[in-house]
Formats: sequence, C-alpha cells, structure tokens
Amino acid sequence: MSSQSIIEWGNLTEQQQLDALLRPAMKDSVMLRDTVTKILSRVRENKDAAVFEYTKQFDGAQLSELRLDPAIIEQAESKIEAKVKTAIDIAYANIKTFHEAQIPQDIRIETTPGVVCEQKHAALEKVGLYIPGGSAPLPSTVLMLGVSAQVAGCELPILCTPPSPQGTIAAEICYAAKICGIQHIYLCGGAQAIAAMAFGTETIPKVDKIFGPGNSFVTEAKQQVSQVVSGAAIDMPAGPSEVLVIADANADAGFVAADLLSQAEHGADSQAVLVSNDRALIVKVQQQIGLQLTQLSRRDIASKAVDNSRYILTDSIEQSVLVSNAYAPEHLIVQTDNARDLLTTLKHAGSIFIGAYSPESAGDYASGTNHVLPTYGYARNYSSLGLLDFMRRYTVQELSREGLENIGDAIMDLADAEGLDAHRNAVKIRLTGLDLPCVSPEQADNADVNSDPIANSVSTIPSQTDGRVYIYTPVGE
Repeated sequence: MSSQSIIEWGNLTEQQQLDALLRPAMKDSVMLRDTVTKILSRVRENKDAAVFEYTKQFDGAQLSELRLDPAIIEQAESKIEAKVKTAIDIAYANIKTFHEAQIPQDIRIETTPGVVCEQKHAALEKVGLYIPGGSAPLPSTVLMLGVSAQVAGCELPILCTPPSPQGTIAAEICYAAKICGIQHIYLCGGAQAIAAMAFGTETIPKVDKIFGPGNSFVTEAKQQVSQVVSGAAIDMPAGPSEVLVIADANADAGFVAADLLSQAEHGADSQAVLVSNDRALIVKVQQQIGLQLTQLSRRDIASKAVDNSRYILTDSIEQSVLVSNAYAPEHLIVQTDNARDLLTTLKHAGSIFIGAYSPESAGDYASGTNHVLPTYGYARNYSSLGLLDFMRRYTVQELSREGLENIGDAIMDLADAEGLDAHRNAVKIRLTGLDLPCVSPEQADNADVNSDPIANSVSTIPSQTDGRVYIYTPVGE
C-alpha cells in the first residue's frame, strides 16, 4: 500500500477524478453478470442438486445434507474459548440495546372528525441471512442480522454460510446464531445460496427478503433475484468492504494506517482510501502501513488490496469532504480537529466514525450499530441496516358516515379531475345513492344474466333517498 502514489485532486480533470474513485469490483461487470445469471438459473431449475454441485465446485465440500444438524448448533457453546464467548455476549447485548431502541411506534390519528388513520408495523415472516465465509468466519455478521430479526420478531430466520472443505462451519457462527434464536443453518454460500433463498429448493425454504454482505458475486446475485417477480427483496447492495478516511495534519498516522488496513484485510477486492489536505500526513501513513502490514496474520490478503488503495491530496478539508461525498463510502472515518463539526456537510456514507478513538472496528463488532452497510457508492440512496428493514409498515383507515361526509366532496372532485368515475361513485353511493335509471321488478326478474357476462355483476341497490330499487353495474378502471 505504501508504494501507491499520491493523487493531487486539484490537478485532475473531471473524468480523472471519476476514474480515481472507481471501485475495483466494477471491473469485468459483464462477465460477472453472466456468470451469476447462469448460477441462478441452474439453482432455480435443479434446486438442491445444483446447490450441492456448486458447493463442491466452489467450496470443495462434498455434502450429503444442506441443513446443519441442530445438535451441532446446541453444542457450539462448549467448543469456543471463554473469552470469545464473553466477547460475543457483550456484542450481542450492545447490538440488541441499540436495535430495541429502534422499535417503531404505531400511529393513530384523526385527520378530520370521523376520519381515523393508522400506521402499523409487522415483522417480515421469512428472512434469509447470508453470512460470508471464505478465509474468515464472521460471527459478528450473524449478530448484526440475527439480532435484528430477533428483535423485529421474524417468524422464520434462516442462515446460509459456505462450509469448509470438511463440510463444517465455525463454532462461533453457530453460537452467535443460537443466541439470536436461529435454528435453521444451511451449508452453502455465494450466488448459489442467494438463489436458493430467493427461489427455494427441496431443503431450503423460499424467503421474503435476503440480508447480508458478500463478495461481488453475492452482490450481483442479490440484485438479480430482487428484479425477478418470483424472487425476493433484498436489504441493499452490500459487496466488498471499503473505507475512506478524512484526516488533517494533526491526525495520528498510526491510527489512520490501522483503519485502512482493517478494511484491506477483508479481501483482495476491498478498497481503502485516504483523503487529506496534508502531504506530510499521507507520507507518514504510507510508512506506517508498510510497518503494520508485516505484523498482520492476513498480510497476504491485505497486500493484494494494495492496488485498490487511493491516497488523495486535497487543497482543504472542505475539498476532502467533497471527495468523500463523491465516493459515498461504506465506512467513513473522520480524524480531524473538531471532527463532529463536519457531520452537517458529510452527505453520503453508510456509517460515520467521529474522532481519533472511534475505529471502524467498533462498529464492526460491539458498539451496537449495524455493520451491514451499502457499498459501491450506494450510500447515496441506501441506508445502513436497521430494525425497520426486518419489518414492513402498513396503514389502516376507518371512516364514520360523518367522516365520509366531511371529505366526500374532496374525494369526488379529485376523482372527477382524474376521470375515474367508479372512484367517485364509491363515495356518492354511500352518501346520496347513484342516479341510475329505474328498472321494474319484472324487468329485473326476466333479465337473462347468463346471456351477458357483464350482467353477472348486476346488483340491486335500495336508494337511501326514495326507497326505490335501482339496477347498477360497477364501472371498472
């Protein structure tokens, strides 16, 4: 990472600035899309058989069952270190506290006398939680997704995560799932897992919505299934991890380097960006990265992210903010004097970490906020994951006759303006009846309702004004 050159933002053309902020995973997008489309199609058609096949191909695991034995989940607690169990318990408690504070309040209000409107909330029934595997198990992601589903009250949360070549998963993942009340864990990952949850297989139930981060294949799969009528909704495009740090001359270079490396070690397609108005600080950070990198157990992986890093020199902190807003990072760390003052101008970020003692790692694990965040610049129009993502809101309205009288004219006038007669009639018939031609009882009895399909919908309505019976046919839109 220290070998990367410094980009002088003010000397770039508009196109060069755009190029400087490109994500690495955006390369080969056509190949990525086509590959994922093929995987989704095969899983949709062949179900379990395709998932078994892809699990063997991509994870090297020859499985006989996709669902993890529930007994293994129960036994996980005894297989993890005491300090790890304690850490998971602390993180669980903080995440639960923060997400319980997000429980929405239902609303009931009388907008006009006799017109009562309500907004209510209900948990999604079936949710699919995707937990990346690969080179590092992520029990923290289990907590982020599992606690949210648990607090929301989702009826059936299922979890998919890729197995090791031996067909196992980390005990930490099992324990985190257990305390979140998750009993259904399936041994599959990648685009094939997303397809299985979206469309359902003989073993894996179809879910209403899919949550969780993943690599570029997972992200592409989520986006594709969300566009299929029979697929599933998704939380957000959450792909390879990324961080942007805004730092000034007074920032601690060691702190900044550590934050950049914390994202680089996620994977070769991760990206770390430093934006500073001080050249000397950038040079110090590059030196620190060279020193700290050698001490990392995942230095080989972190080193591969070097090509994706950016060091951007700006003319001012204000310009640094503009660069950050243009990039719209998943994680944004602000290590400047009076860092909190910048919050009003920082428009686009998944999660913001303010001050020297707020490392991104805190949000990843135990502060209580959710670490499932929009990447690829989607922080411009997507939010960080929260409790409401596991719920749906709906409205209720109840009108008395007085209420309908109070707003009836407005409804009918608006319906007239839009040319929707049936909408107008739905109000008018309740208030004054419809002005329709009178039909005698003999004519009504002799009507051959079978000779005309429209006649099947004929109804007799007693007038509220004169007691006579009228025949009317509902008008469709």
